[in-house]
This record gives sequence, structure tokens and C-alpha cells, in this order.
Amino acid sequence: MSAPLLLAIDGGNSKTDVAVVGEDGSVLATARGGGFQPHADGEEAAVDVLAAAVAEALDRAGAPDAVLSHVAAYLANADLPDEEESLTKALLARGWARTAVVGNDTFALLRAGASAGWGVAVVCGAGINCVGVGPDGATARFPALGVITGDWGGGVQLGELALWHAVRGEDGRGPRTVLTRAVAAHFGVDRAIDVGLGVHLGEFDPDRLLELTPLLLDAAATGDPAACEVTDRLAEEVAALGAVALGRLDLLGTPVEVVLGGGVLAARHPVLMAAIERRYAAQAPQATLLVVDAPPVLGAALLGLDHLGAPPESYATLRSTFQR
Repeated sequence: MSAPLLLAIDGGNSKTDVAVVGEDGSVLATARGGGFQPHADGEEAAVDVLAAAVAEALDRAGAPDAVLSHVAAYLANADLPDEEESLTKALLARGWARTAVVGNDTFALLRAGASAGWGVAVVCGAGINCVGVGPDGATARFPALGVITGDWGGGVQLGELALWHAVRGEDGRGPRTVLTRAVAAHFGVDRAIDVGLGVHLGEFDPDRLLELTPLLLDAAATGDPAACEVTDRLAEEVAALGAVALGRLDLLGTPVEVVLGGGVLAARHPVLMAAIERRYAAQAPQATLLVVDAPPVLGAALLGLDHLGAPPESYATLRSTFQR
């Protein structure tokens, strides 16, 4: 067994994955923790969530007190350079490794999926984001702070829209939709409005609205107009993000991989994927769309090996662990 070398962290909104990687690319241990949400919990408390998963992984690797060579942490909500810099300092202060790099988690998705290590990635999980890396190392990215920075989409917003259409279809302010019955049934209530009232009164956790996204896409598959409208809008956003990033990197006319990931896109819902494919065919016909099956923590570990200048065989060993 190789000695521990690298700590790879993928911190998502809903969960954190950690891997301890040996110098030969072997995965010595993994662990999973809670979501990384510094905007809601504060930076120190958010890093505490990472720390719990890191401690578990190091313990499983038989190296609870080891100081590793490097931490590669790719985190949701690390959206601005200043945030990445602050989080890098916070991780170094924990003493896990001698060096650390913090980046947005979409970079890990790109590294996990792009065969050449560059291209564009669009993630749609709880939120939505996009990054691009050119063959020369140039980057394209968006602030991805939500509506205030022009963003639209993500599972949370899709769930809210599913409820919005369900209630309006029920009370007559909007067209009738199959979402009305589906949303009520999912929460075990008689009416869609009872879900909205339940969220308001604290009877339902607002985060549970994320559960409505699959219902929305299933409704679109039946041809429901309200659900189709939202699904088409999401496809527009996924294509617009990728096309703009490709344009900034001067890659619109170049064969390039566009990696899609996050829970909403990784589900490969046929109606949504067909709509996305049509738009890329029109806007970026040289792009090849790839949906990532490997966990984003693989991308974090690969980026860590890049930083350390690891030999090619280490990459092959690492990928074989996560892509069996």
C-alpha cells in the first residue's frame, strides 16, 4: 500500500466526499460528510463539516495524524477568487497538508470528465454553474451567485417552479397541469397549496422542494405544457452557459468536449437531454456532450496529481478505482 500523499475533497451543497490518495494513485480511503455551505453556515463552520469527513478518511487510511503533501479541494459556493483564497488559508490552517488549492467544484467535474483535461463543464445540481478551461490553460467562469448574477436553473429553483405551477393550476391562475396532483401526492397532502403552506409554517423543510425536480421532468415527458416550458428553459440555460464559455475561450469552432454533471443532468432524463442536444447542435456544432458517471472527487484527485506532477501511471490507477 502506498503512503498517503494527497487529500482530495469534493464539497457539494448537499454532501462532501473525501479521498486519501497514495503516491501511486491508489485510493487508500474515502469518507462522506455533510454539505458545504459557507454562505449559510459561515466559513469556519463550513470547514468544520469538511474536517469531520477528512478525519474519518484519514482514520480509515490508518494515518490519522499524517501531514500530507497536498490538499485539492473543489467546493460548491467557492465562486469568487477572493473566496477561494480565503478558503485556501482556512484549509492550510487545519494542518492537513503542506500545500492546498481551492477551486469551484465545477472544475473537478470538468477534470473528471474531459479526456484531455480541458473543455467546458456545466453542472446542474441544487444550483447551476459553468466553467471552461482552454488547451492553453485560459479559463472562463461565471460568478454563479444566483438570480443576482443572472443565473437561472438548478434543482432548487426547478422544484420551486414545479410547486408554483402546481398551485396556480389548482387555483385557476394558471393552466391545469399534472403537476398539481403529483406535487400533492409526493408530500402526502390533498392539495398542492398545502405544500406551500406547509413550507411556510415549517411543516416541510424547504430543501425538500428539490425532490420535485424529477416529478417536473416526468411531467414534461407526458407533454404537460407547464412542465415542458420549464424543461425547455433549463435546456436553454445549459446551452447558453456552455456556448458563452466556449466563445470566451475561442473554442466554438473547435472540436471540444462539454461535460455535463450534477444530479439533474446526471439523471439523463430523455426529454431534457434531447432538448440540450438540439441546442448545442445549433450553437456549438463541434461540441461533444459527455455526461459524467464518475464522482467529482475523482476530478479533485486528478487536479491534485496535476499539481504534484504525478507520473502517468498514477492517473491510470486512480481512474481505475472510480470507474470500475
